[in-house]
Amino acid sequence: MFWQTSRFRIDLNQPQVMGIVNVTPDSFSDGGQHASTHQALAHCEQLLKEGAHILDIGGESTRPGAPAVSLEEELARVLPVVREAVRLNVPISVDTYKAEVMQAVLDAGADIINDVWALRQIGAQQVVAAHPACGVCLMHMHGEPQTMQTWPMQGSITQPVAEFLMHNAQALQALGVAHERIALDPGVGFGKTVAQNFELLAHQKQLLTLGYPLLVGWSRKSSIGAVTGCEVGDRMLPSVAAAVIAVERGARIVRVHDVAQTVQALKVWQAAQV
Repeated sequence: MFWQTSRFRIDLNQPQVMGIVNVTPDSFSDGGQHASTHQALAHCEQLLKEGAHILDIGGESTRPGAPAVSLEEELARVLPVVREAVRLNVPISVDTYKAEVMQAVLDAGADIINDVWALRQIGAQQVVAAHPACGVCLMHMHGEPQTMQTWPMQGSITQPVAEFLMHNAQALQALGVAHERIALDPGVGFGKTVAQNFELLAHQKQLLTLGYPLLVGWSRKSSIGAVTGCEVGDRMLPSVAAAVIAVERGARIVRVHDVAQTVQALKVWQAAQV
């Protein structure tokens, strides 16, 4: 299995570690730590040294209750970083839902659009469809970041999440986007209860039947804190455990803060494969 992106055809026969680069002052785990272009690029280089295969750059926090960021502010945060990061010779993903930001970063050489809204905002589908090769990750989110945990989903969610992801993937393919450009993310923590998030992990293999590679992000999420009692800064070990379980159950890309530890754990997992 491969993931076709702007400059890279990513081999998913081996699990890929996507390192998180938050160029934000308010992300739930590392807000403000990499807010300047210089800090963000230094973090990119550090994550690559630790073994990251893909870098995911974001300029707007999507934590529960996070306020929206203006187009101008997001571009000012993200675009200078992307322009430099594309020189690092690794796939560069940008976490955004704004069509104008998508167009700007793709013009700057970004490889992947990673959208928590699954391209449901005005113009987003068209930007991706007009690009000849960029990769895209469509994520399931119930509601919106400002209110998603106030009114989370009800009942069993694996099937509704699967149906949502398939519908949006097929809609994108109908616009001419090749199947191999699309990855799917079940959206751990986005409008879901703790029990529902772990339901997705328990039944993750059902999502593989959709026929697209899965990208999963458990890193430092509040659900991990809920079952372990760990504060955000102490969730590295359980986050790594969740990433390995996700890969064991078929995820091909894991989006993480703790790259070195995840890479090391996956090497142990890989050594045990026959």
